[in-house]
Amino acid sequence: MSDDATPVHVGKRIARARKRRGLTQQGLAQRAKYSRSHLAQVEAGHKVATPAFVAAVAAALSVDPAEIYGQPYRGHTPHEDQVHGAISDLRRAMACVDVGPDLDVPPRTLDQLAAAIDAALQLRHQARHVQLSARLPALIEELTWHAYEVGGPRAWTLLNRAHNIAASLTRRLGYNDLSGQIMERAAVSARQSEDPHLPLMITHRRALLMMGVAAYGPAVRLLDRSISRVDRARLDATEVLGSLHLRAAVVSARGRRPSDAWEHYEQAVEVSRAAGGPSLDAHGTDFNPGNIAIHGAAIALELGDLDEAVRRDEQIPAPLLAGLAAERRAHHHIDMSRVHVELGNYDTALERLVAADRTAPQMTRYHPSARSVVTHLVDMRRTVHEALRRLHARMSA
Repeated sequence: MSDDATPVHVGKRIARARKRRGLTQQGLAQRAKYSRSHLAQVEAGHKVATPAFVAAVAAALSVDPAEIYGQPYRGHTPHEDQVHGAISDLRRAMACVDVGPDLDVPPRTLDQLAAAIDAALQLRHQARHVQLSARLPALIEELTWHAYEVGGPRAWTLLNRAHNIAASLTRRLGYNDLSGQIMERAAVSARQSEDPHLPLMITHRRALLMMGVAAYGPAVRLLDRSISRVDRARLDATEVLGSLHLRAAVVSARGRRPSDAWEHYEQAVEVSRAAGGPSLDAHGTDFNPGNIAIHGAAIALELGDLDEAVRRDEQIPAPLLAGLAAERRAHHHIDMSRVHVELGNYDTALERLVAADRTAPQMTRYHPSARSVVTHLVDMRRTVHEALRRLHARMSA
């Protein structure tokens, strides 16, 4: 496997892309709005490349952030690479527009497909990427057949749920082009569903792709527009409104707008408090007090307030964190590993990575930030701890 496919060369990839475009470090730093010294430290491997930094550099270089990260992360063997096996099948499923696909066998009923979608959502919450990727193409093809050949709001609603799960998975694996294509199809299925909140949730998910290319201002404006359109009388209004505020808070923080970030965060807290703090997941957002709490730490991290991120992390009750979906817990551990590696607390950073890997090993293996932290810890250690060696070996496979 080439160096570009390993987790050890994010800085080198940036340097190579910069040189291909004939830019000096100073020239790229000015375009990306970072200091030359920061860029030099990342290129040399002395500083972790944060998602905000990668987004800024990728935009300045006119490349996909996945190119900077070296995604998709492929394996040496069929077993290690099987998570990518469904990508071509998903692309084929997306080829059917305005007509249903030809199916080898009759499609399952909508009741059966609804149960299959629920099971797929659980796999997503558990961050079981391999198992989820194996199921999605058939689900989307069968639901596409129902939507175009039979029609009806329920078929379109179920297809929208499948689209959203597929868009999330492909984005996590680094197929941003495919994820964007699926999101466009999701926008169509949302409109056809006759559910006024589904188009708003498209904005919630599309904002992640926009954040990845440093389009913070447009993303927040779209989210604000969706927030204003929430129908407070609908049963799912609490989850929709609260999750939109949380997404706007994170995007605002990544865009270095602290007052907007904390204002949106407090709005989400108030929405949850007014509803009695239930756990809501009709749209797959896992909107609950625990998820809100870890978002507070994430916002502080994105704003660069590392001490505040640590403080908020320490205040999260263990039962609250334990009650979250594995996907959310692992993501929080990875975020906190970023915090502690920046603070120079390398032992704690490794502990959080190990916790993430124990919680959701597939997610941790394919997460760019986890790989960046692992690489940095390997480079900074004189002796590599066995747990770190195992993580590095798995990520380099």
